[in-house]
Amino acid sequence: MNIINFNQALNDALNFLIKNQAPKINFKKLNFPIVVGSGNAYNTGLILFAKQPAVFASESTFKEVIKNYQPLIKKKIIKQAVVISASGAKDSTWEIQLAKKYKLKTLLLTCVENSPAAKVADQVKIFKKIPEPYTYNISTYLNMILSASPEKPKDILNFLKKIKLAKNFKNYASYAFILPDNYAPVARMILAKADELFGPHVAIRAFTSGDARHAKFINRTKKELVISFGEPNHFFGEPKHRLDLALPKNHDFGLIFSLAYALLGKIQEVKPPYFKNNIKKYCSDYGPKAYGKNEKLNLIS
Repeated sequence: MNIINFNQALNDALNFLIKNQAPKINFKKLNFPIVVGSGNAYNTGLILFAKQPAVFASESTFKEVIKNYQPLIKKKIIKQAVVISASGAKDSTWEIQLAKKYKLKTLLLTCVENSPAAKVADQVKIFKKIPEPYTYNISTYLNMILSASPEKPKDILNFLKKIKLAKNFKNYASYAFILPDNYAPVARMILAKADELFGPHVAIRAFTSGDARHAKFINRTKKELVISFGEPNHFFGEPKHRLDLALPKNHDFGLIFSLAYALLGKIQEVKPPYFKNNIKKYCSDYGPKAYGKNEKLNLIS
């Protein structure tokens, strides 16, 4: 089965969203919810609720978080739980069931209408997606991000086409990203995706500019390319091994997400096919077994 490159999936997702606009959702109507997600679903939640009060939890912390906030739940200060899951499976089903046990109204953001979680949630918002290799989840979360953003996918795609990389881009052993401070969730998404695409084979680091000041670049090397978004980098990494990328006016999370993913895709293109060589076995063997399941994960989902 053909596994497309990450960049091709990103381009396909943007072209799909040009023709299929993300449903606009006013998340500010949800007053002080608990927002739950795993992996980049968690980070998507941070983006969607970045400008309003919310409590955030992952599959690892949700049980403790909902217990700790029980006094506010009893006082009806917290009334809702928003569960984000592209597949509407895995941990999202028990998370919704637990939220309902605490008398919270549940909203599921997902891409699968008939998923197990959708069957138990009080309300479901469906986001269209296109088939992608397992774990890519580009069209899924980008659709959700654009639902809360005024950005247009066509503008994002046109911007990405203008990005120019150094001729020696492929020669680096390590790549560090520095993002403006208000885009911290995207830094987390870079790290999550780097684990999936490269694992221990390529060093990927990502920080906000505020984080970068905290001794992240004591050790410099000419083998690391430091890529900064928007703000000129005068301090971090070897001076001749820095790449400053200007950002267009009125950019938001959609463009920053897409730019970060485009660069990860460029790295994938110039490195050995680690992901392609291993994803099939992961989906058929130890991936599902970690969830206590015997059936294979879908290689394309």
